[in-house]
Amino acid sequence: MTSSPRHFLNTQDWSRAQIDAVLADAARMKREPIGDALKGRSIALVFFNPSMRTRTSFELGAFQLGAHAVVLQPGKDAWPIEFDLGTVMDGDAEEHIAEVARVLSQYVDMIGVRAFPKFVDWAVDREDRVLEGFAKYATVPVINMETITHPCQELAHALALQEHFGTSDLRGKKYVLTWTYHPKPLNTAVANSALTIATRMGMDVTLLCPTPEYVLDERYMGWAGQNVSESGGSLTVSHDIESAYAGADVVYAKSWGALPYFGNWGPEKPIRDRYRHFMVDETKMALTNDGVFSHCLPLRRNVKATDAVMDSPRCIAVQEAGNRLHVQKAVMKALAAR
Repeated sequence: MTSSPRHFLNTQDWSRAQIDAVLADAARMKREPIGDALKGRSIALVFFNPSMRTRTSFELGAFQLGAHAVVLQPGKDAWPIEFDLGTVMDGDAEEHIAEVARVLSQYVDMIGVRAFPKFVDWAVDREDRVLEGFAKYATVPVINMETITHPCQELAHALALQEHFGTSDLRGKKYVLTWTYHPKPLNTAVANSALTIATRMGMDVTLLCPTPEYVLDERYMGWAGQNVSESGGSLTVSHDIESAYAGADVVYAKSWGALPYFGNWGPEKPIRDRYRHFMVDETKMALTNDGVFSHCLPLRRNVKATDAVMDSPRCIAVQEAGNRLHVQKAVMKALAAR
């Protein structure tokens, strides 16, 4: 996988010291939101998929630091793009990423990319071709705005936890990443990222999912294992709701499709339907250590979590979403300084 310190493709590419510095700067800018750190700079925000929080927070974040954001939607208000080399481009794509990324690099100082999996072949989707294509050909920093990971959400989540617990040291906290039901098989990006940042912070992490088929991709399980060895804490996979929730300090919920059924979702649906009871409710939260609940949003109420959980003072999902603005400003500022 392409990685460079000049890009922000995932948090695993950045050192713990770099992550801590970004979080500290984000906290500072939350108190002092307006500045000129990016005065005269520009960023292209390339959206292959819909967005509300990501687009809004990046556009406003750039503005608050003196930069200008340009939003592009290939296939809608910009030409469709081809990402594979050797392809005879006689289909819908009008131009190749090799030209797109290099041309945009002459116009802007940074490029943000949001591109979800195609949900047909995980072996292809896990290559993250769109993001990697931009990173390969761009001569300016590239930011992952969610592909098969969601590193900006990771940072917003980490900042919300640090704010809640009143410390940047989250070691020893029991963290439950729980699968929840959704009528559709969803991307594993946020789950991959939550697992990554929670283990990076040295927490005792439990991945709670219905069956072994819902365990995350080996790449991210491997990252989590590496993080545990470097940062302390632990990693446990559980299929038992009560023992997973027991004594938890943090419950983070996300829905995702089972990877063995990727591209063949028909047989996966009845399995998913059997586990609607994984929804986060008051009974489950009562098992925790007065734990907080969060989610990346958007969230279907009374499908993923009940109204009571979402409206509880122990829910920090809105706070986490608000932090997207601040951590992304800190990321843009850090990249601009390199």
